[in-house]
Amino acid sequence: MTAVVALRPVRRWIRKAQASHRDRGDALATVYTAVFSIAVLSVMAQDTLRAVFSPLVPHLSGVGAVAAALCSAGLIHLALRRLGPVTVTRPAAYFLLTAPVSRQRLLAPSLITAALGAALAGGAAAFGILGNATATGSILLVATGALAGVLLALLASAAQSRPRLASSVDTAARIALAVGLAGLVAEAIGWTPPALGGEAPALVLVTVTGALAVVAFLLGVRDLARTPNDAILESAKTTGTLADSVYGIEPSFFAEMLERRYWASRRLRSARLPHRLPPLTGQDLLLARRRPARLLWTAASTALPLLLISAPRWVLVIALLTGTVIAARGTTATIKTDAGNPVLLRMLGLTSRQVVQQRMWLPAILGAAWATAALALLQLAGALPPGQWWALGPALGAIGGAAAIRAARAGFVRNDLIPIDTPMGSVPTGPVVYAFAGLDLLLLALPTVIRLFRDLPATWSAIAVQTGLAALGVRAYISWTTDPERVGLSK
Repeated sequence: MTAVVALRPVRRWIRKAQASHRDRGDALATVYTAVFSIAVLSVMAQDTLRAVFSPLVPHLSGVGAVAAALCSAGLIHLALRRLGPVTVTRPAAYFLLTAPVSRQRLLAPSLITAALGAALAGGAAAFGILGNATATGSILLVATGALAGVLLALLASAAQSRPRLASSVDTAARIALAVGLAGLVAEAIGWTPPALGGEAPALVLVTVTGALAVVAFLLGVRDLARTPNDAILESAKTTGTLADSVYGIEPSFFAEMLERRYWASRRLRSARLPHRLPPLTGQDLLLARRRPARLLWTAASTALPLLLISAPRWVLVIALLTGTVIAARGTTATIKTDAGNPVLLRMLGLTSRQVVQQRMWLPAILGAAWATAALALLQLAGALPPGQWWALGPALGAIGGAAAIRAARAGFVRNDLIPIDTPMGSVPTGPVVYAFAGLDLLLLALPTVIRLFRDLPATWSAIAVQTGLAALGVRAYISWTTDPERVGLSK
């Protein structure tokens, strides 16, 4: 018979064991650096933050504010579900998860941390919505948003311990996110929403939400012991990998973990590749078909640039280029695998040039479809100068596909490069080079960018110039970075 032992002495022993090979001031130095960096960035971007959270001309109606609240709630819940929210550190998962200690005391700190983080996110979202709404509201609504964030954290904790509840709650969060985005887009393109009825007193909302948060927190702490070990271990791996990615400035760790976790949770059947397509292109098409949710969200995201109609033109240009590259990166995980392990390519007898050519077809098609749809919607909304802007979609898609392929072939961040000394301190060269891998090819879209900045019409001659430049640029990239006789993709 096993007896429950006290948790505090075990935690104290683990801290002493860690301190024996690590400086005691590392944790305080890390916290100080993070807080100081956030403060400096906030001061530097104070004008941008003021424009986001409290613009001079509010533009959200009552329905728009509700839609923004739905989007914020859906994003907060999905982020909490991706991270846990109930988790432990990797040493604690190794030593304490199966030890005879109180699981409530073991898991309560992570739940409190998640609740505090969700409260900060909810309060910031409520503050931004309140600053952008045309109707005036009490500052107590910010407290209501913070308490709503706590409720979302507790709901995510309950979903983590109950698999049947998890699917329904996650689906509801995705529906809330989709409905909220649809409402914001409709209002951005000129839809006049109906006026809402009487508003509830802010003090009543705060009181009711606070009471619900307290009751839910007590119930959540009581039910912590029901959280299964596999869910806690999965969450510990997620948070640990995220910390490694941030500390090592290596985002591929987290992206690769999410990719493997997705395919590990799916039941797949063998399927033949399309005979009329090259083998690698057929593999990409098969993988894309097996992820219908991603394709649906990619198609729905073509309406997001409509939210930036009233923003400065450079913001809209960045959103268009970024959206094209993100859409094209939907199937580039395969070429990342090819670059890391080209054994299969050697067995197929393919050279690096053939591999890149076959892998580039689907990213270019996805990027072209996204750019064409986004430009067509912006043109229908009257947000672009005269001309057939949709015809630039294939050219931008080809550029976005090449940029996505180049970013996937970049490999890991090189931390052996010499840092750059600046008046504000040294800047590591490896992460900077990694961040711009692929973005340099977006210079091929310069003719379109110039026309958008100067409000010039999209004439057919300009479309032909952009299409020709894109074709030549993609052709040059394939020729200069591949070998027609060898397999070498890490470039």
